[in-house]
Amino acid sequence: MFRQMNASTGCDKRVEAFFDLWGSGIRAAAETAAGEKEEVPYRPGSLNLYNMNNEKNMEGNQMAAITAGMVKELREMTGAGMMDCKKALAATDGDMEKAVEFLREKGLAAASKKAGRIAAEGLVKTLVSEDGKSAAIVEVNSETDFVAKNAQFQGYVADVAAQVLASSAQDMDAFMAEAWAKDASLTVAQELSSQIAVIGENMNIRRFEKITTDGVVIDYIHGGGRIGVLLEVSAEVVNDDVKEALKNIAMQIAALTPKYVKRDEIPQEFVEHETEILKVQAKNENPDKPDAIIEKMIVGRLNKELKEFCLLDQAYVKDGDLTVAKYLEQVSKEVGGKIELKKFVRFETGEGLEKKEEDFAAEVAKQMQ
Repeated sequence: MFRQMNASTGCDKRVEAFFDLWGSGIRAAAETAAGEKEEVPYRPGSLNLYNMNNEKNMEGNQMAAITAGMVKELREMTGAGMMDCKKALAATDGDMEKAVEFLREKGLAAASKKAGRIAAEGLVKTLVSEDGKSAAIVEVNSETDFVAKNAQFQGYVADVAAQVLASSAQDMDAFMAEAWAKDASLTVAQELSSQIAVIGENMNIRRFEKITTDGVVIDYIHGGGRIGVLLEVSAEVVNDDVKEALKNIAMQIAALTPKYVKRDEIPQEFVEHETEILKVQAKNENPDKPDAIIEKMIVGRLNKELKEFCLLDQAYVKDGDLTVAKYLEQVSKEVGGKIELKKFVRFETGEGLEKKEEDFAAEVAKQMQ
């Protein structure tokens, strides 16, 4: 409706941005004291705050209710506009994954390097053994940023990382059942419960990973524990220059979120899936071009996308004229020994989780209790 209203004025984008911000404020005000949102359903053809565009061609269709929260989630995942996200969700009957593909096929969203939103609080911690042959990384979540900055919470997370480094557990259940290293009368799960009682906020040991190698492991923490990286390397020479180079690459992993070390690690089904999406996208953007040209476009776009996913193919952040692979070759020549990247692990706090939100009045009331 407002899009039609502003068609003649030329201020459609500004008006849409205003309604976008206004809608965000209304959503925040609609939260209950328990922190649960009263989501206003969006249905094609209806007139409410989230469907001010009267989409006549979709009236009468039996579609799943599209909530404001779903639109918000899709926007955070893709960076696409509010109206485009609503249309994508409506066209895919509320299926989030299909909505992302719909937007990509329309050229309105880039390939996502990581699934979901990042919203929960907490801390990522790494720990490397003295000989550099083993390392641990762990993520522990909290409800609030205040607790995540608490010294006791940070000390507890460091203890969990030490527990992981000494552990032989292969999964979370086995790890939680282990005796707590600092008090063998408790299990890891029981110590977590004790910490929750002392700190006064719910916490969760969300995930961990341990690397043991004949080579060397380098760790990197960014943003005081927001992002953590472990990098496993085989190196014929390990000196200060090599360690500095590997730290630079760990920083690259933290910043540019690659998914694989090298191209041959990418599953074929992933390549085929991406190829199909890029094919639809290219045909939508260039309906009059012959298939031979479309195929060349697909190859070029796929190659560019896969370079972003593969660490060795990425442009090196400190020198855009080099790839990470070329940078490693350069360092190898300088130190007189081959360096090979084997594996990396990257944790980002709250990756894929949604933070519980409360309105301001409820937050103040809670603090006054």
